[in-house]
Amino acid sequence: MRIALITEGAHPYAQRAGEGWCRRLVEGLSEHEFQVHLLATDAQPEPEAERTPGRSPAVHELPMWGRRPAGRGPSAPARRRYGRAYRAFVRALVLPGERGSFATGLYQLAALARQDGALPAFLASGHARRILEREWRAPGADTAAGQPLVRDVLVAGDLLEQCLRPLAAPWYGIEEGRLGAVDLCHVVGGGPAALPALVAKHLHGVPFVVTEHGLHLREQYRSYRTAPYRWPVRALLLAFFRLLTEETYRQAAVLTPGSSYDQRWQQRCGADPARTRVVHEGTEAVGRKPAGPEPELPTLVWAGALEPGRDPELMLHAFARIRAEAPEARLRMYGEEGVPGYLAHCRAIAERLGLGTAVSFDGRPASTAAAWEAGSVLVFSALTQRSPRLLADAMLSGRAVVTTEVGVAREVVGPTGLLVPPRSPQPLAGACLALLRDEERRARLGLAGRLRAQERFAVEPVVTAFREIYLELVSHWPAFPAGDGSEGDPVRPFARPAEYWIAGARPTAAPDAASDAAPEPGALAEAV
Repeated sequence: MRIALITEGAHPYAQRAGEGWCRRLVEGLSEHEFQVHLLATDAQPEPEAERTPGRSPAVHELPMWGRRPAGRGPSAPARRRYGRAYRAFVRALVLPGERGSFATGLYQLAALARQDGALPAFLASGHARRILEREWRAPGADTAAGQPLVRDVLVAGDLLEQCLRPLAAPWYGIEEGRLGAVDLCHVVGGGPAALPALVAKHLHGVPFVVTEHGLHLREQYRSYRTAPYRWPVRALLLAFFRLLTEETYRQAAVLTPGSSYDQRWQQRCGADPARTRVVHEGTEAVGRKPAGPEPELPTLVWAGALEPGRDPELMLHAFARIRAEAPEARLRMYGEEGVPGYLAHCRAIAERLGLGTAVSFDGRPASTAAAWEAGSVLVFSALTQRSPRLLADAMLSGRAVVTTEVGVAREVVGPTGLLVPPRSPQPLAGACLALLRDEERRARLGLAGRLRAQERFAVEPVVTAFREIYLELVSHWPAFPAGDGSEGDPVRPFARPAEYWIAGARPTAAPDAASDAAPEPGALAEAV
């Protein structure tokens, strides 16, 4: 079957799901034909994607950020239709009672953009900014307790234009390389990457799968804490991401979070549990050899960014207690400074606790494998653990693991490591001492953790899971209805026979005739 991978990144194999994840999926499912639709951060648009047969999928890129694409604005009649659609879209973002009009406005803008390609120019126009300002300042609008200023309107308008660029991408239609010609779409990462899949489903009936390794909406809320915008702009953009996430979860045929922790978050955001399947993120590190002999002195290794969320202070206070009972113990802390001045802050704490040369701040290691090999026990003291990637990598070293019981920690480590409460130095110190004093227990837990990580995070189970999901999805989801697409038409599984893919045999006008002419906003609203 033909599958469109839709993701964000700087190049085809850099996306939110982790380095090389798309590449491993494509290589593992070589029986399928993939094409990558990339929302690029630094690429130039490519009118025709190129591919080396048998080596890599076709790649279609769309610049997402920065200067808007060149193009003329819509004609006067079209501008009025754009205005009505954009007004419905903005009202959904700022008025709690109008949330239901989000999908209507979104699909209307997509249909109009497909007709004349003038959506980016319209969103950057004074007409669009006046609509945004008027609706944003309407009584009852959610502005996060602050009236939007003129500069807020300008900033928010530019950000919305960039977020909505996928609606105007030249990817829709049933021609070769377009989203209407694939059997299904696979969205990797969520957020704006889901927009092309939503439009493809709305226009062409193509189902889509969503894979999130780390909830996109949650990361947006975290990043906007320190965003250089005023609160009204933050509230507007977060409303956009929240409503987009809800629509994505509502329309997706299958959701595949990378952990049960992410699955619970998705369900709180409106995902249907019956359409959710956990597929752990595979890693090629499962084939890596275990770490060699332990260091001569009992050594704890802590790894992570030096920032409050990773709570290195907890590790330092726990190590002070460990040193009181095991003076020969050493602590090596690996990680780059995540907050300016935080390394100096940690050094000051270590000095105040009298740890001296027993603690070393070693910065970023040459590799994670080298960091794990430097320790007898691996310790994680984070206040939250959203991704299983670092924990799984540590377990694959064969070293015993101690971690705070937050986020995905219990799900990943299970009975093969020691879990302690966060912000509690005494339990953390006790767990570390128990392992440092018992070599046989360290070896047993390290081996059990390595086997558990190899079982859960191998690449083969991931490939097998998506092979089954793809086949099941396409077998139950018709590519075309049996009739003319009107309500009540019977469905036909595997509606595209093998002859469809033969050159010259596929339909050229009938399936896409209605979509070539954008419907009036009112008619499209009824269809939605």
